[in-house]
Amino acid sequence: MSAPYAFLLSIILLFASQPCHLILTSADGRWQLLQKNIGISAMHMQLLRNDRVVMFDRTDFGPSNLRLPKGKCRNDPTDTALKVDCTAHSVEYDVLANKFRALTVQTNVWCSSGAVMPNGNLVQTGGFNDGDRRVRVFTPCGTCDWQETPDGLAATRWYASNHILPDGRQIVVGGRGQFNYEFVPKNEAANTFKLHFLSKTNEKGVENNLYPYVFLNVDGNLFIFANNRAILLDYVNNKVVKTYPKIPGGQPRSYPSTGSAVLLPLKNLAAQAIQAEVLVCGGAPKGSYIQALRGNFVTALDTCARISINDPKPQWVLETMPMARVMGDMLLLPNGNVLLINGAGSGAAGWELGRNPVLNPVLYKPNNIIGSRFETQNPTKIPRMYHSTAALLRDGRVLVGGSNPHAFYNFTGVLFPTELSLEAFSPGYLDAKFNNFRPTIVAPKSMSTIGYCKKLTVQVVITGSLAINFVSVTMVSPAFNTHSFSMNQRLLVLDNEEMTALGKSRYSIEVTTPSSGNLAPAGYYLLFVVHRDVPSQGIWVKLQ
Repeated sequence: MSAPYAFLLSIILLFASQPCHLILTSADGRWQLLQKNIGISAMHMQLLRNDRVVMFDRTDFGPSNLRLPKGKCRNDPTDTALKVDCTAHSVEYDVLANKFRALTVQTNVWCSSGAVMPNGNLVQTGGFNDGDRRVRVFTPCGTCDWQETPDGLAATRWYASNHILPDGRQIVVGGRGQFNYEFVPKNEAANTFKLHFLSKTNEKGVENNLYPYVFLNVDGNLFIFANNRAILLDYVNNKVVKTYPKIPGGQPRSYPSTGSAVLLPLKNLAAQAIQAEVLVCGGAPKGSYIQALRGNFVTALDTCARISINDPKPQWVLETMPMARVMGDMLLLPNGNVLLINGAGSGAAGWELGRNPVLNPVLYKPNNIIGSRFETQNPTKIPRMYHSTAALLRDGRVLVGGSNPHAFYNFTGVLFPTELSLEAFSPGYLDAKFNNFRPTIVAPKSMSTIGYCKKLTVQVVITGSLAINFVSVTMVSPAFNTHSFSMNQRLLVLDNEEMTALGKSRYSIEVTTPSSGNLAPAGYYLLFVVHRDVPSQGIWVKLQ
């Protein structure tokens, strides 16, 4: 055997003997600049049922680049930056028209939380300073603005997480100095309920347990992850019903060692035991926050941890990402894949504490075998560091905004200027070469109401060759995104029970809607039909 071939064979045998960490590197996806300047930095983001996205940053950044209309000003004697501010710190972005308008927040919404209620209104909670006990409501309409309720919370909430419950309320979990939870709207007693798990996961001087990852399990309990471990909470009886092991290695994944997390798509919804899996990705090694304060920016974590939360003896399984990432976002795409986007390659969350922007999104395909789940996507040119956001849109694109690692708006003389732009990332499934496979939903009409555990017929047009075994219907709940966590994010796969050809490339698909609010709390969802991994444009449906 010649020397070159012997060398090649030795390399092949070497890799064959190593643990499998195959990373697919199929660069895909397109970027589009939508708005160069919306006037504010999109620190928080929520898609609403009228295809408009509400965004806001904070009131004590100083004057923004967008004036309030008609000479309106906000008068706040407690504000630490401007007592009288005639500029906006919230906007409503019209996706279809690619336009935006100024909104008025009365108190500080910095590092707050929220979720869309079953009636479609965005209910947002907490913030900083004069905003830390406020509840704010935004109703989707062309002229609506924020309405605020003083003392709407029983406790101050800053860096908390929210989730919609099966009974239609929101639960608000944690926040800085708050080792408890409460409900919105609050009851007459306005109680808070102790959650010792949050005090146990709090690291003195660092925390590493803010913005906990909260997911509604299929049994109605809440999976709550903070720092490097998780519990299953019966929130009704204030009882921990299961304690999960630490992620192997014990590295923190919560703010300011900010990773991200998703509840993977819920499938086989008619099964007696429905599997529920959580995926946690990225973060920063122990000590990274303190090191970053000293000017030493430690490389972020490059692992994901996945766990089946209803197994009798659940264990985390580690996977290696194509690149390290801290302050990244994780979004569920209509076809069930996960998009990792935004963030930095080193440092931690906080003012000036991130370095080495990660410009490439990465796809995670949960149904592939381990070792073949990641695909690196085409990069953006705009760093999205601390305080960046992302949200899935009805047309399948991902809206990306924000990034302000500074205590004020700062556009010059810094590594990463305050970013006021909006971009759209179009995953590969939106490429024109898939148009023949792409379904077009013709029934039901958008904004239709559907009930629980009902037969639903969806009619579509598919012009290309039909692969009947690769057709499914998915429902996605739009999430409230901030600080690398998409609250209330959920995707359900409705099995294709029967598909009938109606002629002229038209088909009907029969599915069964979710059986209870434990699987899917009532409210507005985006419904998609997916064919060969290519989703249709979504329609809005109201589940009640």
